[in-house]
Amino acid sequence: MRNLAIDAERLWGEIMETAAIGGTAKGGICRLTLTDLDRQVRDWFKARAEQLGCTMTVDDMGAMFARRAGTADVPPIAIGSHLDTQPTGGKFDGVLGVLSALEALRTLVEAGYETYAPIEVVNWTNEEGSRFAPAMVASGVFSKALAKDFAQSQKDRDGVTFAEALDAIGYRGAESCGEHALSAFFELHIEQGPLLEAEGKDIGIVTGVQAMRWYEVILAGQDAHTGATPMHLRKNALVGAARMIEAVDRIGQKYAPGVATVGLIENRPNSRNVVPGDVFFTVDLRHPDDDAVQEMQEEFYDHLQIISDDLGLDCEGKTIWEQPVVRFDPDCVAAVRSAAELSGYSAREIVSGAGHDAAYVSRVAPSAMIFVPCRDGISHNEAEFSSKEQCAKGAQVLLQAVLDYDRKLAERSLKTG
Repeated sequence: MRNLAIDAERLWGEIMETAAIGGTAKGGICRLTLTDLDRQVRDWFKARAEQLGCTMTVDDMGAMFARRAGTADVPPIAIGSHLDTQPTGGKFDGVLGVLSALEALRTLVEAGYETYAPIEVVNWTNEEGSRFAPAMVASGVFSKALAKDFAQSQKDRDGVTFAEALDAIGYRGAESCGEHALSAFFELHIEQGPLLEAEGKDIGIVTGVQAMRWYEVILAGQDAHTGATPMHLRKNALVGAARMIEAVDRIGQKYAPGVATVGLIENRPNSRNVVPGDVFFTVDLRHPDDDAVQEMQEEFYDHLQIISDDLGLDCEGKTIWEQPVVRFDPDCVAAVRSAAELSGYSAREIVSGAGHDAAYVSRVAPSAMIFVPCRDGISHNEAEFSSKEQCAKGAQVLLQAVLDYDRKLAERSLKTG
């Protein structure tokens, strides 16, 4: 029977409170990872967790673990997400997962409810990948999918390394990333898509995450005077980039429900009377089938060479990150399904189109995710919105799923003696 309920007003108040840290004029958040604004929200989270009697551990990738002890000496059940945002991010992406986890923990503390396993609220570092590529870097190192040296050596567009930025805000912890055993991990998140809202569903029971790959491309031509260089003698790198953007879009259309995107582009020298001699851009390919995303990659590289040869350009394309299709743990998914039913909420199974920390963590611990609707499916945008009621329902399902999984851990322990 459901006998513990999260406080919807309190959760909503903390979402709005933290949104002021890096808040934008259009109502969103710009809180890039490992900036001073990130430090401020980390300090806020640490203070709130310690007020609940939690002990805080920080690893050497900056991931934060706020632990409330259980009755047994077993690895914790972790719940959480991330507090960093896109440059024009919303109030809910990642933040909802951390603050709902904190609210769930507060509910347990106030009720004096003792769990079998310790419960930890986690804030993962650099989930967004908007300052340091690739995305989900701390959970990637945690799962051994990414090498720590590689992750810490990544530079932002100003040449600052991840390690330098981590030290600058004082959040390089003593614990080695990945040396932190978990019994399970549950992550609550807004859907970042339109399905739940379109179907009038309260909860998405996330069964997995589609495959995704990131690329960086440099096209090199020749800077030249726009007035004095005939069209047929130009080596215009920006024309090559334009053709590639169209080619990438066609690949996405061809392999639907896969998607293909050019999201970042830098044109050099970026002068109005100089033929562009150098262009850097990024490509993002995703598909729910591993074989299909491989075919998309092959077509992308084929187009890159053909277009470069046609325009007399030099090209360099490299794969900087790839993640195969993820299928979440059946027992964790079942706990989410049971929690939605017990809470009386409508639900449907769903595959995530976006990447999440849970995808990496699932390599080393049983994991699952919970989605709630967001208005018009909009995310990575200052207009991103999920209602107070939708957030509360997600937090309630998170709490119930943790209690269900914790009970099963205890029962399993009794059976094994």
